[in-house]
Amino acid sequence: MPETVEEKSEAASDVVERRETACCIVGGGPGGAMLALLLARAGVPVILLEAHEDFDRDFRGDTVHPSVLEILDELGLADRLLELRHSEIQTFNFMTADGPVTMADLRHLKTKFPFIALIPQVHFLEFITDEAKKYPNFQLTMGARVEELIEEEGQVRGVRYREKDGWHEVRAHLVVAADGRGSRLRHLTGLESVKTSPPMDVLWFRLPRKEEDGEGVLARFTRGHLIVMLDRLDEWQMGYVIFKGSYQQVRAAGLEELRKSLVEGVPELADRIELLKDWKQFAILSVESNRLLKWYIPGLLLIGDAAHVMSPVGGVGINYAIQDAVIAANVLTDKLKSGRVEESDLREVQSERERPTRVIQWLQTQVQKRVIANALNTNQAFRLPLFLRILLKIPILRDLPARVIAFGVKRVHLKKN
Repeated sequence: MPETVEEKSEAASDVVERRETACCIVGGGPGGAMLALLLARAGVPVILLEAHEDFDRDFRGDTVHPSVLEILDELGLADRLLELRHSEIQTFNFMTADGPVTMADLRHLKTKFPFIALIPQVHFLEFITDEAKKYPNFQLTMGARVEELIEEEGQVRGVRYREKDGWHEVRAHLVVAADGRGSRLRHLTGLESVKTSPPMDVLWFRLPRKEEDGEGVLARFTRGHLIVMLDRLDEWQMGYVIFKGSYQQVRAAGLEELRKSLVEGVPELADRIELLKDWKQFAILSVESNRLLKWYIPGLLLIGDAAHVMSPVGGVGINYAIQDAVIAANVLTDKLKSGRVEESDLREVQSERERPTRVIQWLQTQVQKRVIANALNTNQAFRLPLFLRILLKIPILRDLPARVIAFGVKRVHLKKN
């Protein structure tokens, strides 16, 4: 770990505050916040460090799937979460040359929550961290930009971070990196990753929604384009899928050309397309998909996007990060209470979560290559591949997409004490 040498750190002599805890979690996204809550409620001292001053960022993942709702129900929190303003997605509907196709119908699933709740991530994170604040052994520090790992005798012992008043230091039995796809801690470790090459990027934007528009998740395959629509009650969160790296070409063609393409794909929104007047209304998501070969080094565990960056296909990224957090809590809580976390314990967390991650990333890759890339690469009316049309006609198989979207490859539950 060449960037974590204790003796050479200039920050070490300038620290204005030092704290100690059992677990220091870096990154206040869904995975980090959930792990902090689970550890705090189990009596483990935990410090959660978030680089931003608040949780409010635009076009973050907002899909809370049945898998997460079941976990929250085990905590007695699901009903309270669902009191927040949200929309519910029960079906994934595609419009193709063969007519409308329901790719996944969650209403057939055996669960208390046969839907995906669309809740703004800022509200979800505030809900989880407010719950964690009820426990005196939990500390949340916002605006904490972690820049260094503290390493002693070949093991991570903590982190150093900057605030407005200078450097701060947290020493811990375990550091957990949950700091997202651009993870600073992942960069510091130099851990090797396996990458895939998603063939797409996504332009996100919003348009008003009317009751007669329909509901749920809608996708329109048109000539060389894919448009995704997420029901957000009074608005549509729209995704315009483009070839990887082609954003500058789309911009060069001009906003009017983009509006024409959107009207062609979703003619019922023609009366609202003129509301798109500036490129500032769009956010570009550069789609990535990769995973670390090893999710840990002594004293440090990586979870969520820090360990495995997920494609947006199926919207499962948040849910996999939270499932990582649940398994980490199941395996590590007693170890953290004893003050001794072994490398074998971190290996166990990866062992539990690696196969489900590899399977879902493989499935995402197949959808990207065999469906999305084909849709973007044709000027003809797009038709679903034959294998999908067959799959959706066989009763025993047609619920598979819904189960994978809802729960992932394997259901995850809290460990019963």
